[in-house]
Amino acid sequence: MSLPHRVRVMDVGPRDGLQNEKQPVPAAIKVELVHRLQAAGLKEIEVTSFVSPKWVPQMADNAEVMAGIHREAGVRYSVLTPNMQGFEAALTTKPDEIVVFGAASEAFSQKNINCSIAESMERFAPVVKAAREAGITVRGAMSCTMGCPYEGDIAPERVGYLAGLMKSIGVQRVDVADTIGVATPRKVQAAMEATLRHYALNDVCGHFHDTYGQALVNTLAALQMGVWNFQSSVAGLGGCPYAKGATGNVATEDLVYMMHGMGIDTGIDLDKLIDAGVFISEALSRQPNSLVSRAVLNKRAA
Repeated sequence: MSLPHRVRVMDVGPRDGLQNEKQPVPAAIKVELVHRLQAAGLKEIEVTSFVSPKWVPQMADNAEVMAGIHREAGVRYSVLTPNMQGFEAALTTKPDEIVVFGAASEAFSQKNINCSIAESMERFAPVVKAAREAGITVRGAMSCTMGCPYEGDIAPERVGYLAGLMKSIGVQRVDVADTIGVATPRKVQAAMEATLRHYALNDVCGHFHDTYGQALVNTLAALQMGVWNFQSSVAGLGGCPYAKGATGNVATEDLVYMMHGMGIDTGIDLDKLIDAGVFISEALSRQPNSLVSRAVLNKRAA
């Protein structure tokens, strides 16, 4: 079995991992988390999102967090921007990459952002254009590529349709996301095949949730295709606030442990990564009504 010799891991914990927390997490904690992740060797970190605080109040401190980071050379800091207003606000903080998003499910697109898949890409086109003119990389997050809470299974043709639309508006690389964690290896490979008709292997990333304990085996299925870019969340934090049943992302610690056990280089110090997971778990355990459980904290501290 031919597998990549190395993988690139993006930690989405500071943004995707924390966005569901009900109580505000102090900006200083978020900044320290980013610092600990980059100290562990992460070269790509999804830091925050420039969305309306009405919808995602946890990200209201986006500019403060971006300003507080001591940036390291060779680390890419990305932010999510849902519209031109968000992009213009993000631009002042000098992100290396912005993230736009779209769903492979028409029902999810309508319920999430009140428009069709095609209309969502039309809305993002000026954002993508402005970002590229400013020299900022654009990544597209493709959600519900293997299953939808409203439609059920998603046909690979729908994934290919979305990937083609993203390519047409200038998105440079894409995430193939199992937003509610219902995928199995064959579904993953079918979604990847559909995406690879539009994007090069180097520009495709796997993003798997662990709702049914399938995230690592789904990662292996993608590895077998040569995919070498993956996203995960420190301490397994996160989940989509608009997708019922979407539990945590695959834990970065678990992903890195598996890669190292297979002899695949990540460039990440697992001990330092575990320390980062314990740090954020302990910080969240002090928050009232936190989504992090004592079981998660105990697991990360073990």
